[in-house]
Amino acid sequence: MLMPQTKKSLDEINESVKVPSVYETSFLQKFLAYSGPGALVAVGYMDPGNWLTSLSGGSQYRYELLSVLLISILIAMFMQSLSIKLGVVARQDLAQAIAVKVPKSIRYFLWILNEIAMMATDLTGVIGTAIALRLLFGLPLIFGILLTIFDVLIVLLFLRFGIRRIEFIVLSAILVVGIIFGIEVFRAHPNLFQIASGILPTSDLLKNHEKLVLSLGIVGATIMPHNIYLHSSLAQSRRYDHNIPAQVNEALRFANWDSNVHLVAAFIINALLLILGGTLFFHKTGQLASLQAVFNGLKNTAIVGNLANPLMSWLFAFALLITGMISSITSTLSGQIVMEGYLNIRLPLWQRRLLTRFVTLIPILIIGFMVGFNEQDFEDLIVYAQIALSIALPFTLFPMIFLTANKKLMGKHANSLVVTIVGCLLAGFITILNLQLIFSLI
Repeated sequence: MLMPQTKKSLDEINESVKVPSVYETSFLQKFLAYSGPGALVAVGYMDPGNWLTSLSGGSQYRYELLSVLLISILIAMFMQSLSIKLGVVARQDLAQAIAVKVPKSIRYFLWILNEIAMMATDLTGVIGTAIALRLLFGLPLIFGILLTIFDVLIVLLFLRFGIRRIEFIVLSAILVVGIIFGIEVFRAHPNLFQIASGILPTSDLLKNHEKLVLSLGIVGATIMPHNIYLHSSLAQSRRYDHNIPAQVNEALRFANWDSNVHLVAAFIINALLLILGGTLFFHKTGQLASLQAVFNGLKNTAIVGNLANPLMSWLFAFALLITGMISSITSTLSGQIVMEGYLNIRLPLWQRRLLTRFVTLIPILIIGFMVGFNEQDFEDLIVYAQIALSIALPFTLFPMIFLTANKKLMGKHANSLVVTIVGCLLAGFITILNLQLIFSLI
């Protein structure tokens, strides 16, 4: 059995962030002090996999799948709250907590499984960045893919700033992306009444097979293992006395506020993408599965306006580039948490970044040289990367639910029976959906 680790993951950058004293009782002061980890986690809900499923959902069913996005983000809020609770109360990340409880052979299995999931997550960032470079600068995909090796320099630069400044950079990036899509949707003049109607789920989601499959893809692209691991570690980055119950309760309260606010932002951005697809491409291009099609559509669709067309398309590509690069930071941090937690091996983050990126590039380059560096093939690869994430997800959610229900580990903060049952039902529901998605893809 692995002995409990006394050091927190990522202490290379994860300096404790001071929170206001008991005399500074302003809600805003407290919120700002605890705010940040939620932004890093929210980036995982805005990767190219989410882009493709949201845009495809809009182009095929207009605004009907907004309800699926809403359900997905509500489930994400529940799961992230359990991850936060594990980190704040037990002072362990999920990998550390699991490793203490399971035999060595299972630890190795879980480590390999989650490494594959982390690489699948990194793959979407690589392809998204390469496509963005092609859209912006006309760079061939092969060169864009190889250039992503050097994003280690960007990651290293960010990591020198410390966790608080990284959180601010990521939050700024989220705001920029949100503003870009807000402008593009505003220029597209969507039907507000139909948008409001799309928020409400209908029975047709279960009756229509194609709509169900796409809904499964949206759910599968939303809930991802690396976000759970990441949040359980970042939740420990705020300085409070975990021996004082009032401070623990306050940390839980504001960490959940931070998480939920940023997840709402992630929902809004994905909803804007779906609305954009539904407004510009519904009944015009058939099944939308290409970021290039959106780029061209923003440039050529008359509804946007002739003068603004190039700007709108470039802003779209710029937003894709931002999310692809920022996701490199979160995938690096998540990979470090998994390796350190399961194996008790700590690499410098730049080495971890290079290791993940080189291993990720191997299948991309093999497929590229076999079938050609075709954008559509690589976007299909993003979809198939969801399979690896889907397989790893139950091995992440169920252990987290049972760990947070453990009274010996969590004390009075252990899950109630109702929370545990709801968690198991949701995790089982997601598992079934992901299995059905896998079978539909096969």
